[in-house]
Amino acid sequence: MSTLLKFRIAALFVIAAHAGAAAGAGAQDGVSEIRFDNHHFAPQTLSVPAGQPLMIKVVNSSKETIEFESFKLNREKAVEPGETINVRLPALSRGSYDFYDDFHQDVPQGSIIAK
Repeated sequence: MSTLLKFRIAALFVIAAHAGAAAGAGAQDGVSEIRFDNHHFAPQTLSVPAGQPLMIKVVNSSKETIEFESFKLNREKAVEPGETINVRLPALSRGSYDFYDDFHQDVPQGSIIAK
């Protein structure tokens, strides 16, 4: 095998590796995280782009079961201690969408702002 052919094959592998890394990075676009710990959600206000589907990872870092609930988003899901759930959402119109822990009424509400 000639040196030129070896060089071309090596270059193709490098290009393919970079393309794969870029595709992996793109798969993370549209994913946001909300963490529950110390009896509150963080961030309490989450800004997301309007008009794009997204996924929100809800991480329960507390030692108690919580419920991620939102009437406006039509979502309701119990989250066990230490568990992470994924909440898939369609493209949201511009506006504010509240969420809260229905199991603990004293936890401050959060909001997702689609801009």
